[in-house]
Amino acid sequence: MASFTLPTPSAKAVLWIFLGVTTLFVFITSEVLLVADYPMYHAYRLQVIADRGLLIPHTLCGTFALLAGPLQFSSRFRQRHLKLHRVVGRMYFIAVIFGAFTGIALATGRPGLPGTAMQGAAWIVCTSAAVIAARNRQIAVHRQWMARSYAVTFTFVSTRVLNLVPAYWSHLGDVLSAVGVIAFTLASIVLVDLGLNWNELTTRRSLTAAHGPSPEAGSLHIRSDYRPVPPSCPTIDVKHP
Repeated sequence: MASFTLPTPSAKAVLWIFLGVTTLFVFITSEVLLVADYPMYHAYRLQVIADRGLLIPHTLCGTFALLAGPLQFSSRFRQRHLKLHRVVGRMYFIAVIFGAFTGIALATGRPGLPGTAMQGAAWIVCTSAAVIAARNRQIAVHRQWMARSYAVTFTFVSTRVLNLVPAYWSHLGDVLSAVGVIAFTLASIVLVDLGLNWNELTTRRSLTAAHGPSPEAGSLHIRSDYRPVPPSCPTIDVKHP
């Protein structure tokens, strides 16, 4: 797997500010208006009240995972409080498992189940891979999978950005809504992978470094046009009597 370079502090700050502003916008336009019984949300509000037994633990788990992300990705916090970083990481994993299964339970029997199931499965797989990598002390791989996991976590915000638009909220349809959740989830993971491998995608390696001789290659060398160069034949001196 290719190595990756962490973003600079300024780039990380801009990213977290953008995510924070987006989260605040969704909280106001979705949750606050839902509590205030905004007319467009009235039917959904009644459904939320009926589903509160599963929805409350689902929301608490998702909120914890969302808020734990900035803390867990902080290099300063991780270096100064490694034990706490691990404790929060375990809590994040538990929150993901419960959040995913309660979300699937909420969608059971409804048209949105395929999208929610795929979203929950991706959430569990990415987070589990991050945990396994950490236990194996593959820290670089652990960070990559945690980035993918948090990308899925943030789809619970990104899929709600357009909720206030009537055409998006009322006329999208159940099937397109499920397809939209799947598309948001896949796009989030792909964008993270592009970011993790941006240097490798935009920087050309020199031919000397890329095709230099290696122990596995033995005496086989590679030319600049990628054609193998066979080893030169040894010269044998034949002595005549």
